[in-house]
Amino acid sequence: MRKIYFLKTCDTCKRIIKSLPNTDTFVFQDIKEEPISVKQLEEMYALTNSYEVLFSKRAKLYKEMGLKEEVLQENDFKRYILEHYTFLNRPVIIVEDKIFVGNSPKSVQAAIDTLS
Repeated sequence: MRKIYFLKTCDTCKRIIKSLPNTDTFVFQDIKEEPISVKQLEEMYALTNSYEVLFSKRAKLYKEMGLKEEVLQENDFKRYILEHYTFLNRPVIIVEDKIFVGNSPKSVQAAIDTLS
């Protein structure tokens, strides 16, 4: 499977996707227009073994809801990601059995190297 979960309104996502080679074979899912399902999130979890890795602590809602002061468990991260799309650390790039989460230079470069 080759899939990218992203937000089409996110300039960072657009920039990263543009930098990736061979994206014509990917399925793209704008998570605002088509929210991720429990099954999709569990597939991502199977590749990361962590909902926390998939969770964005940079989301505006994270601060607004006071989640920074709470001690969140894996089930909390899962629940919040499913409740609101902004909690997914984007983009999530899946290439067969590999997953690249977020916009860190290291993650983006690893995705580019895998696709090159």
